[in-house]
Order: sequence, then C-alpha cells, then structure tokens
Amino acid sequence: MMTATRAPVEPSAGHAALLDAFALHLAIRPPHTRNAYLRDVTQLLEMAGDTPVARLARAQIMRFIATLHGRGLSGRSLARTLSAWRAFYRFLIERDRSLADDPCAGIKAPKSPRRLPSALSPDEAGRLVTIGGDDPLSLRDCALFELAYSSGLRLSELAQLDVDGCDLATGEVRVLGKGGKERIVPVGAKARGALTRWLIVRATQAGSGETAMFTGRRGRRLSPRAIQQRLAEWAVRQGLTRHVHPHMLRHSFASHVLQSSGDLRAVQEMLGHASIASTQVYTHLDFQALAKVYDAAHPRAKRKPRRK
Repeated sequence: MMTATRAPVEPSAGHAALLDAFALHLAIRPPHTRNAYLRDVTQLLEMAGDTPVARLARAQIMRFIATLHGRGLSGRSLARTLSAWRAFYRFLIERDRSLADDPCAGIKAPKSPRRLPSALSPDEAGRLVTIGGDDPLSLRDCALFELAYSSGLRLSELAQLDVDGCDLATGEVRVLGKGGKERIVPVGAKARGALTRWLIVRATQAGSGETAMFTGRRGRRLSPRAIQQRLAEWAVRQGLTRHVHPHMLRHSFASHVLQSSGDLRAVQEMLGHASIASTQVYTHLDFQALAKVYDAAHPRAKRKPRRK
C-alpha cells in the first residue's frame, strides 16, 4: 500500500500548551525525531477533537489507526506513528501520576506487504564486477566488488575487513557480522584473482601500519560511504540503467546461489542470518524468476481469449 502524504495539521487552542510542553520534553531528541513526533502527536490531538487525550480509550486509538490506514498510510508508517503516541503518553503519565494507563499499549500496526530485496541479474552482476584497467583504483574496486558479489558480504563487513581476515590459499574470508558474530565465507576464484592483483598494488598504497584490506587515496581504510559512491559510479560506467548499492550485490549473491543450489541452509550460514526466516525471502525471488520463465515458455500461460 502506498504511503499517503500527510497534510500539516494545526492543533486547537486547548491543545497548544500541551504540545509546547511535549516539544520542550523532546528537546534532547535528534531534530528529525522531534519533528516527526510532534507532527504525529499534532495529528492525534486533531483526531481527538474536544476529547482530552488523557481520556482517550484504547478503542478510540484503534479507530484512529484504522482511519489513518484507510487514508493510505502503510503499516510501517503507522508503527512509527504509534511509537510517537506512546512517547507522548509516557510524557503525560510522568506529568500526572493519576494517569496510569497508556491507551496505545499493546496496539500493533497492520502489517505491510514485505518488500522483496532488489537483485541484479547474473548478466548485470557480471558486467558490473568486470572492471578493466591496471591503475590502483580500478584494481582495488575490482577486488572490492568481486569479493562483495562472491561472498555476499555486508557493506560494514567490507569496510571493516583486514588483510589478515582473507586467506587466499584456502579461499576463505573471515568477517565480523551483526552482533559481533564471526563467520567464515568462501571466496570464489574470480574474487581470489582480483584480490591477489590488488594486494600487490596495495603494498605501495596503504599507509604505514594500516591493516585494512581496502584503502583510499590517502592510504587509510576505505569508508562505507566511499564504497557506496564508487559502486554507484561504476554501475553508470558499466552501462547499468538503475542505481546500484552494496547491499544489492549481497542480495544478488544470495539469489543466484539459491537458484543454482537450492540449499537454503547453506545460504543462511554464508549470509550470517540468525533466523532462516530472513533467508527465505530469497526463495520468493527465485520463484519470481521461475514464474517469468513459465509465462514466456508455457503454451497455456498467456493464451489470449478467443474473439466471439
């Protein structure tokens, strides 16, 4: 469901002082959070009308959420709205200890359809990582992108990777994932070759004592932002017609390995997912690819109705 654009709402005179007090309470919050909370609470006050917010019941809050959902707000947007309203009620309870109940407690936003991750086709991925040139930056970027696609590493894992975390003899890379969990992932032949070429050049590029596998022009560790920018630039150079970000290479790795092997558990382990449910989303990508083949190939998939 599309997220509706919220129109600015002015609070009534009776609610203005309460909103000002809440704004002062939020002074320590980041500006974008504070502004979002104030916008959401302003909307709550407007929907409450003449009813004091302290007297709103759970059923009324649920009706407000249903109304906003009917206006087109997604489940994700409504979850953020409820978060702001809960913060507001915590503020009210702190101000007035006679208020013991939060009418928002336990209310869950409706679920939004889960978005499928965007993945490149095998041809697109191959074109992106096939970088020519023997200058240091081209060799580095080739090794960087080959590794990302070969092993499905997260952006943070690529940026944090040290030279001693990659064993080209055994074809393995050791990374520190979410929650500080270490895992070992295989590295493909193309990526090993690209890394070998880069390491020869890196010896003359990296600063003294620098342990990072991928370094920038100043010889220091390449930042996540710099990796994002280089990948986007190379996507344009290589003729890809859509924006490419590092996580797209991770999605592409997972989707292509799953399509070829069908081994969901192995893909889960290589991605470092704590739950198999996080990996199962790639089965939907695989099904989409199969569905396209079916539509194009099956003689009865798209049979046109006969004219009467």
